[in-house]
Amino acid sequence: MANEHHGTIFEEQAEVLAHVGHPGDQFVLRVLAPKTAAKAKPGQFVHLRVSDERPLRRPISIMLTDPERGTVDLLYKAIGEGTQLLSGRKVGDTIPMLGPIGRPFDLSDSSRRYVLVGGGVGIPPMIFAAMSIYGESDCVVFAGSEVEFPFALKPSTMLLPGVSGNAILAIRSLEERGIPSRLASNAGLYGCYEGHVPNLARDYLAALDEAERSRCVLLSCGPHPMLHAVARVGREFDLPTYLSLEEHMACGIGGCAGCVVKTIEAGEEKYRRVCVDGPVFEAGLLPEFA
Repeated sequence: MANEHHGTIFEEQAEVLAHVGHPGDQFVLRVLAPKTAAKAKPGQFVHLRVSDERPLRRPISIMLTDPERGTVDLLYKAIGEGTQLLSGRKVGDTIPMLGPIGRPFDLSDSSRRYVLVGGGVGIPPMIFAAMSIYGESDCVVFAGSEVEFPFALKPSTMLLPGVSGNAILAIRSLEERGIPSRLASNAGLYGCYEGHVPNLARDYLAALDEAERSRCVLLSCGPHPMLHAVARVGREFDLPTYLSLEEHMACGIGGCAGCVVKTIEAGEEKYRRVCVDGPVFEAGLLPEFA
C-alpha cells in the first residue's frame, strides 16, 4: 500500500480570491495556488495555517480546481477555534498552504459507474470526482446535509431509478453538465429526500437491474456514522467501496503518525496514516467498517 504520491506536495502562499459565508457556518474559500491546482486529484486535501496565532494547520478537502487559472476551491465549516479564525480571512490575504496531500480516489476505470455519496463537508470530494470524470465515465452524486446546501441548486430534469418524486433538487453545476445528482436531509429541506443520504443511494442501487448494478463502485466521504452506513450498502450489494476518512491531523504529511488507522491486509494487521496512506481506503481493509 505504498503511497505513489510522495514528492508532489507543494508549499504555497495561497492568495484569497473569494470567501463566501453560507448558512450553518459554512464557507466556500477560493485561493490562488497554481502548483496545487495543477496536481490535485479528487480525494486529496490541503493543509492550511489558519493564522499566525495558530501554527497547527487544518486539513480541508479540495472541492474543485481550475488548473488554467491556478485556483483551488474549498468548503469548510467553522466549528472550532481554528476554522473560526480561518473564516475571518479576507480577499487579498495570503494563507500558508501545503498540498495536494493524500491518496486520491481511483477513477481510472471508464467501464464503471461511480456512485458518489457525500455528507456535510464530505461533499466536496464528490463534486471534484464528478467534475474530473465528466465526459469520460458514468457517475451519480448523492449529497446529504442537515443545514442548507452551500451550492446553487435547481430542479433536476434527469430521472433516477428508485428516487422518489419529492427528491427533485440537484446541484446546478452538475446538472448543467448532465451529471445526475440528488440531495438528502433530515431537516425538512425542500426538494430533498427525507432521510440519510446512504439510504437514498441504497434506494437507487436497489432499483437498478443486476447488470447495471454490477458496474457500480461506491465512493464516499463524510462523518463516520455515514461511512458505516455506506459500507453496509456496499456489502449488501457486493460492490467495491472506497471511503475517504476524516481524522484529526497534526503534521498532515506523515511525519507524526498522529492519524493512524488499523487495516487488515493479506490477513496481517497494520497501522496506516490517514494523511498520506489515505485518506481514501478500500472499505474491506478497515476492520472498523467491515
